[in-house]
Amino acid sequence: MTRFKDTTPDGARVFETRVMVQWADIDIAGIMYFAAYQRAVERAEMEFFGELGFPYNSVFETYDMWLPRVHVEADYHAPALMGDWLTLRTHIRHVGGSSVKWQTIVHNERTGEAGAVFHLTVACMDRRTRKSRALPPDMHAALAGCLA
Repeated sequence: MTRFKDTTPDGARVFETRVMVQWADIDIAGIMYFAAYQRAVERAEMEFFGELGFPYNSVFETYDMWLPRVHVEADYHAPALMGDWLTLRTHIRHVGGSSVKWQTIVHNERTGEAGAVFHLTVACMDRRTRKSRALPPDMHAALAGCLA
């Protein structure tokens, strides 16, 4: 496994989410299955958008758009076990005209280590045409305000 190095910029707004590794999250070896990390990262995504005032239970209807993932990259550094509490720390890395990039670091509270790091990019897409479109101005401003 590769060694983790935190690259969170000074001054970046960091959003935190906690999740506990459940029975459904582990594989036969008793460690958190790689795809279960993605579900936890999606929860962190929903929570930071909600904290910014764009809750996923209404934002897509309000703006008539989707935010599909166009890039996901993950590095796994140390395993998590059932019952471990994970703190997911997310910060925005880039806000473009129609896309957003962020990083989520998954810290294991039991070990005190970062177990995984995710880099994600989503693109704003019109729900009817399924074509790229600009982020809504208020969402763009809120996301840009999180940058270092």
